[in-house]
Order: sequence, then structure tokens, then C-alpha cells
Amino acid sequence: MIKNKKSFIVGIKGKKLNRKEITFLKKYKPWGIILFSRNIYSIKQTKNLTDHIKRIFKDKNYPIMIDEEGGKVSRLKKIIDTSLFSHKLFGEMYIKDNKRFNLYFVTYVKQLSYVLTLLGININTVPVLDVIRKFSSKVLKDRCYSSNPKIVSKLGNLCIETFNKYGIATVIKHIPGHGPSRKDSHFEVPIVNDKISKLRKIDFLPFKKKKSYLAMTAHVVYTSIDKFNTATHSKKVIKLIRNNIGFKNIIMSDDISMRALKFSLKENTIKAFTAGCNLVLHCNGNLKEMTIVAKNSPSINDFIRKKNANLNKLFI
Repeated sequence: MIKNKKSFIVGIKGKKLNRKEITFLKKYKPWGIILFSRNIYSIKQTKNLTDHIKRIFKDKNYPIMIDEEGGKVSRLKKIIDTSLFSHKLFGEMYIKDNKRFNLYFVTYVKQLSYVLTLLGININTVPVLDVIRKFSSKVLKDRCYSSNPKIVSKLGNLCIETFNKYGIATVIKHIPGHGPSRKDSHFEVPIVNDKISKLRKIDFLPFKKKKSYLAMTAHVVYTSIDKFNTATHSKKVIKLIRNNIGFKNIIMSDDISMRALKFSLKENTIKAFTAGCNLVLHCNGNLKEMTIVAKNSPSINDFIRKKNANLNKLFI
């Protein structure tokens, strides 16, 4: 196992590692890799890719994640069709027929976990714990369980527990809640003006008491907490996530290259760590950008090492 890894996660360009990417991984040693549709063409090809990554790091449990929510956010389309199985579908099924929901949901997660393990992937960036509104950004359409925070919380717990049972770690998102925002953080800065009392009652609630190994921040400004910074860049919001919401495991940023973050890539990276994020995420596979993130990411610390040890127990 390679030591002295650094506190960032990156995507790669294609269906196999190229020479420059191999050099990059060996030199900068990211904490983990995230895969997207562009990386996944078949079971054999994907397993060859993940095996290659793990050989580079001499670590059979090296963190390889995927954003496989089901519904419209599916990266496994060339292998398995999960387009019907959105968070929204399961939320509606839970309300209509609880027994049917439990059978379908647990079976779905079990089978998906089997496929992910077969591919060499050990982390899935689910569940989405945002509480949907009629006015919520279209980016959240079909991606949320419910407009009822208690239902979101309950289904989130089942999602985490079931994936963990079958050896897949989870990433709750988008903490502390993207639901009240009207804009898509991929393209602009969402600003939420709700009072903190309302946020606590609705949006923070689903994130409480979650046993997920990781959480992903929202690139959202909550003016009642911090008027000037998105959650990813806000010491005040990260402190709230730790002390009020009570999340004690690894906090990672959403994609650090998204347009909601208005600074340079270097500044976005540094500000995320300064605010209290443990890891930063960079997704597009652009090697020049990846190098900027790598050079401005610290080595993993004792906190992350301790959490990694818990992750490794799950993966065994």
C-alpha cells in the first residue's frame, strides 16, 4: 500500500489509464478516483481499469467511487439499466405500499452492490438527502425521495445501511441541503435566504444521525449562516455540519470545478480545505486542472487515516 496520499479525488478521461494519468497518479497519490459513464463500457473493461488503479496503489481496498443514483443520474448504462429506479420512484412507492417498497428497494440495492463489487467499485455517492420543493432547481428533479424530511431521513438510513451491508460505502449529499435552492450549482451560485430555524426543521433534519462514511457539501450560500461563502467554502457552515447536524466522518466537496465556486481552481481548492473539508473532488479528467488541485491539496491527516481504517473494515 502506497503511503503519503493526498486529500483529493479525481476523475479520469477514458476507459483505460493513459501514460500521463499513470504518471500523475504515482506522483500525486490522490485519496481516491471517481468514475463516470465515459469510463465504463463493459464489465471486463471496467474491472481491468479498477484493477489497474488498485495495482498502482498496491491496495485492494483503494477508494474507487461512482455517482450511481439511479434515475437520470446513471453511469452504468452500458452495463445495467437503472433509469427507472430514481429516488423519487422509491419515495412514492414508500408512501403507497410500504411492504412493496421494502422488497423492491432492498433487492435493488443488493443487486446494484453486487454489480459495483464485480466492477471493483467500493463507494457510491448516494443517498441524495435533499428535501425537494415545487420550486427546487430542475437539477434535483427525480433525484430526491420526498418533500417530507422525515421520509427522506428514513429512506436515507435504509439506503446507507443496505449498501454498507453489502460492502459499499456511501456519500450523503448535498449537506446541509440543496432543496431550498432555485438554481443549479453546476452553472451559478444558488442563494438560500431561509431562516436557520426553518433550515434546521426541514433541510438539516435528513442529515442528522447518519452513519455514512462520507458526506458531500452543497455549493450553496445560506445567508442566515454565512452571507458570503458557499457551504464548501464556509467555516461557519462546516462547523454547523459538525456540531449541530452532528456529522463526524469524512466531509468531501462537490466538484471543485463547478461554476457556483467563483474563484480560480487553486483558490477554490485552498478555500475548501481552509473551511474544513477533508477531501476535495475534481471530476472532468482534465490533467492540467487535476495538477492544480493536487499541488494545493495537503497530505491526508490522522483523522482521514482513522476513517480509512473503518472503511477498510467495511470493504473486507
